[in-house]
Amino acid sequence: MLLEVRLFATFRQGRFKMKEIQLPEGSLLGELLVNLDISKKDVGILLVNGRHSNEDAILNAGDIVAIFPAVGGG
Repeated sequence: MLLEVRLFATFRQGRFKMKEIQLPEGSLLGELLVNLDISKKDVGILLVNGRHSNEDAILNAGDIVAIFPAVGGG
């Protein structure tokens, strides 16, 4: 299945801004993170088709996934 992945802020460094990615049917959002070499602990917000999601979400063909890093500061 084909889906669109959008990375934000520091996740774009050495990767991409937006890319179409092919995954097996029934893949989980957490598996996508592993494929992109993004640690779950570094993720602040996960969106699938504009709605908050989590690593256990099952992805479908045509989904748009947005991944934002956790915000640090102090």
